[in-house]
Amino acid sequence: MENYQDKLFPFAYNIVGSVEDAKDVVQDVVIKHYASDSAGIDNVMGYLVKSVINHAINTKKRNQKIVADRLWLPEPMATDRSDANINREEIISYSLLVMLEKLSARERAVFILKEAFDYSHSEIGDVLDISIENARKLLSRSKKKIHSEEYQCAPANHKQSSSYLNDYIKAIKNGDVKSLEKMLSEDISLTADGGGQIKVVRELTEGRKLSLKILFYVFQTYQEFQTIKITEVNHQPALLFYDDETLTNCQVFELDESQSMVKKIYSVLDPAKLELLS
Repeated sequence: MENYQDKLFPFAYNIVGSVEDAKDVVQDVVIKHYASDSAGIDNVMGYLVKSVINHAINTKKRNQKIVADRLWLPEPMATDRSDANINREEIISYSLLVMLEKLSARERAVFILKEAFDYSHSEIGDVLDISIENARKLLSRSKKKIHSEEYQCAPANHKQSSSYLNDYIKAIKNGDVKSLEKMLSEDISLTADGGGQIKVVRELTEGRKLSLKILFYVFQTYQEFQTIKITEVNHQPALLFYDDETLTNCQVFELDESQSMVKKIYSVLDPAKLELLS
């Protein structure tokens, strides 16, 4: 059962964007499978993947209705740990998870099956009980919505990104506006999600000038005496901020291809989404 859960988890997580919800989806499907008469199933893994995908779609639809009135960021997942059984290479990047929020749950499932798991249109049709033509249309529609030429952020160069974040921390700690300004792209965006529990300064900030003000204000007001740890979240460089032993903020960075400028910072402050990272 545990082996099935590890293999099925990436399918669920990439669709729902929540670790806990993904675990619940997989557990529900696996338990139901073992409790039922499965003697007639030839391809058990294929059957379980189909069940997980469809259960995850329904879960995502329900969750989208619940958070429709506020900005929502996915639950970050550590991908720098090599001791876990889950295939973390199949966990998609954080930036892509955010972009997929523009899609319907079914469009999201089609995109992930094709782009992350290399399913054919025929296989996607079998999983979702739709025609090959419909699978093609859903994929085309999803790519148009997220501007497919942009959906792959630059792959993380761990040594380079770690050095970059050390420079970033140094600049913000020293109040070095000029140095930090050079590290931010002109059209940088900052996105913050407090989960309805933590009040954020601004949910969305765009542009270098205003972003600089927000970054320095947040650091000097809330983070100056916190412990900062450099890590990797969903294959992207990230900073974790600790108040004593409590993780209070995870900032995920999207860098440009040269990894010399920050394009986006996703700031997760929701305690429920930080629990597993801590």
